[in-house]
Amino acid sequence: MSISIQNEQQAMLVKLGQLQQQAGGDIAPAVEQGSFGDLMKNSVRAINAEQVQASSLMTAVETGASDDLVGAMLASQKAGLGFSALVQVRNKLASAFDDIMRMPL
Repeated sequence: MSISIQNEQQAMLVKLGQLQQQAGGDIAPAVEQGSFGDLMKNSVRAINAEQVQASSLMTAVETGASDDLVGAMLASQKAGLGFSALVQVRNKLASAFDDIMRMPL
């Protein structure tokens, strides 16, 4: 039974790799090496970069330097979605920490 699950996981990783190649490498790797803290730091940095990019695109549209309103709105929505996901992860971590602290010894 566990061999079947491992085979399915391998098939999913292969499919993810194919999708990543088709998308031009924009999809984050499924498994990153390093600690959880490093993963969180990288996620925060990536979300911050998305927000900075979205802000600059919106500023360009507002000042008339660009006519790409759709691109600016998509970048803004993508940054907002990433931030919302990060907040949800933070909330789950805080809740898990509280649960651990309340456990009886």
